[in-house]
Amino acid sequence: MFSSEMMFFVAIAIVVLFSVIKILPEWERGVILRFGRSIGVRGPGLIYLIPGVERLMRVDTRTITMDVQPQDVITRDNVSMKVNAVVYFRVMEPELALTKVEDYYFATSQLAQTTLRSVLGQYQMDDLLSSRDRINHALQEILDKATEPWGIKIAVVEMKHIDLPKEMQRAMARQAEAERERRAKVISAEGELQRAEVLAEASNKLAASPSALQLAYLQALNDISGEGTKTIIFPLPIDLVTAFQEQLKK
Repeated sequence: MFSSEMMFFVAIAIVVLFSVIKILPEWERGVILRFGRSIGVRGPGLIYLIPGVERLMRVDTRTITMDVQPQDVITRDNVSMKVNAVVYFRVMEPELALTKVEDYYFATSQLAQTTLRSVLGQYQMDDLLSSRDRINHALQEILDKATEPWGIKIAVVEMKHIDLPKEMQRAMARQAEAERERRAKVISAEGELQRAEVLAEASNKLAASPSALQLAYLQALNDISGEGTKTIIFPLPIDLVTAFQEQLKK
């Protein structure tokens, strides 16, 4: 049987072993601090540390999704709204992310909030609603430049939702309804114009050909008789009336 002293030494050995050997997964990097001074980045895989001398600080290098809380924004045309966004970023330089800023996640979040308010305030409301891609790209460039000294790469910035005041929503609904009515009237007027042009062209062709006019007259009578009406009024052709008037004059 093992004595108590042997068990104590085994426990000490296990503790020392776990403090000396570290295993980092593929997506993690370790910043090594020796007596509090950074001496570089190690990993992934198996890492050996000097007990009591070196300390390991883990950093996740995968893409991080950050939800920016809704911010109160006043646009250039004095419209008040709430806008939230999502930011995708990665830690490219783990040593800088730990030594240049206290908490890189919190710092990036605060910077994204202030940048969102300041940048969107430079645009009018219509631009925010219609030019999201251009504004997202502008936000991404500003944030990426600001976080570069921290070793952070801003990949994508997307505005998620724009919450307009109720009064503005009703005004936009009325404007959209008026625009739909205007388009409907324009389409109806264009249809009437095309119809009039077609009728005028057909009338000119029929006037140039009496036989065609007579055929059209007979076709109209055939269509009327096929509708099942009991009373049919036959219009008297003008040429027949003219011939009758000439006979009376004689």
